[in-house]
Amino acid sequence: MPLSSLSYLNAIESQIAASAAAAVGLAVHDLQMGDELLVRADDSFHAASTFKLCVMMEAYHQAQTGPLPLDERLAVRNEFSSIVDGSPFSLSARDDGETGLYEHLGESLPLRDLVRRMITRSSNLATNLLVERLGAERINAYMLALGAQGLLVRRGVEDNKAFALGLNNAATARGLMQVLVRLAEGQVVSPQASEEMIAILKEQHFNEGIPAGLPAGVPVAHKTGWNDKLYHDAAIVFPPGRRPYVLAVLTRGLAEDQEAPALVAALSRSIYDCLTARP
Repeated sequence: MPLSSLSYLNAIESQIAASAAAAVGLAVHDLQMGDELLVRADDSFHAASTFKLCVMMEAYHQAQTGPLPLDERLAVRNEFSSIVDGSPFSLSARDDGETGLYEHLGESLPLRDLVRRMITRSSNLATNLLVERLGAERINAYMLALGAQGLLVRRGVEDNKAFALGLNNAATARGLMQVLVRLAEGQVVSPQASEEMIAILKEQHFNEGIPAGLPAGVPVAHKTGWNDKLYHDAAIVFPPGRRPYVLAVLTRGLAEDQEAPALVAALSRSIYDCLTARP
């Protein structure tokens, strides 16, 4: 039975409706069968930290094309310029998922190290350093080159003036699914670069969403993102004995500390059971 069949679609939509979430976007691509399941997959959400996936891909892209080797060292500092008026702002370690980088202020670290911190523990400080060095326009251009829809990077993290004006990064479930499908197929930069990025995503520290709904031991390469009443997770899942599948779930309106991760985990299990029951 194809993923897009009414029975699968109705089951997932009913599960979402029972959650009382204000909005959920979901996109699945099964690399084994080549079909998809899409639920409000083109609805645009504040990207939260899922945009860090785009930043990582552009870092590897620039490493391959020459301007920025992954071993180049970047100065670690905590002062950035608002995209609104260029005024300075700093990040708070208390609001960051990774605090160790603040101990290296005034030093320089390899870009590769910053990418790992940005993905595995969602370092905001590493993210802002990378966005500034890579350039938001170049990140967006590469996402378009990968064929992604609805992914937009405007800025780094904690630019409060931009936030107040609604100048936020955006993502859709379809867009996140599309770039992860390319990654799973080894088509982001190169097969070797894709493998390296997948390995980093498998080291993700925050696993209360998609991985929590899976049987123990199923490998998952993923990136989460959350803030007030937002929780997202986008993943490549590697079930035993079959090709992987990609799942992206974006939620708005549920508490990001418990309710939203629980919904994402439940949807993850439903998709896993559906796909692993197929030939």
